[in-house]
Amino acid sequence: MEGVSYARMPRVKIRELKDDYAKFELRDTDASIANALRRVMIAEVPTIAIDLVEIETNSSVLNDEFLAHRLGLIPLTSERAMSMRFSRDCDACDGDGQCEFCSVEFHLRVKCMTDQTLDVTSKDLISSDHTVTPVDFNDSSLIQSSDVNPNRGIIIVKLRRGQELKLRAIARKGIGKDHAKWSPAATVTFMYEPEIHINEDLMESLTLEEKKEWVESSPTHVFDIDIVTQQVSVVDPEAYTYDDEVIKKAEAMGKPGLVEINAKQDSFIFTVESTGAVKASQLVLNAIEILKTKLDAVRLSEDTVEADDQFGELGAHLRGG
Repeated sequence: MEGVSYARMPRVKIRELKDDYAKFELRDTDASIANALRRVMIAEVPTIAIDLVEIETNSSVLNDEFLAHRLGLIPLTSERAMSMRFSRDCDACDGDGQCEFCSVEFHLRVKCMTDQTLDVTSKDLISSDHTVTPVDFNDSSLIQSSDVNPNRGIIIVKLRRGQELKLRAIARKGIGKDHAKWSPAATVTFMYEPEIHINEDLMESLTLEEKKEWVESSPTHVFDIDIVTQQVSVVDPEAYTYDDEVIKKAEAMGKPGLVEINAKQDSFIFTVESTGAVKASQLVLNAIEILKTKLDAVRLSEDTVEADDQFGELGAHLRGG
């Protein structure tokens, strides 16, 4: 399949969609576009994360740097991140990164007054912007348990009697390429969609026990056998992990060519898991928007090169070069 070119008219089909999970098909394109989309989702879709921490009082067991690092890794709701400015480009605060256009301020003031250990969590962070708050990870399965507080949030530190934590934090817009705390994706993977064909003539030459042995050689449940009809069928082609175990087993049984497995070079199955900062569906849409912007920049640079070829130094001078 080397050197084969596919028309760049991609199609997307959604298979499963939740707030923090998406599974979809990307067809009629090649691996370069699929991988570009994956990398943009991981490293270039912007989110908001705590980037500056000013600690006034800290008598906990954790030092200031450790606390600042933990605060930075707390996912914040980032629906408006795309419209915010990067602090380095903000003219309202001269790049200081402390204004309403490029940052959000948080405060945390907690003191333990009892003998019971006090959990300081993301719920204790008070935001200056109601649209930017720590992500809520309430799990309905945990709410049923009397041992778990469903409103606990993400634990930052534990305090004992007399210990206190008072701080101010500034959250800014950023991308995963700069620091992992700004990555909106927990996991983004894609796989080639497999095409699996069983040679029925060779399969019929096997005994029932041999068929069972061959089906069980697959580490994942790709094939199944009907005991009544003794027919082997493909039940879940996408469970195949390109491990070649069934191919090796067929060869060991003296039946090479028993199954043929090919990867569709123009069809991919994506799995996207969000950190919660941005919904999985919005993460994909934002990534496509950023990818389009990058492609527009490439076209513009090509036009610029053509202009230089045509006008020489004059074209570069007009652009300020």
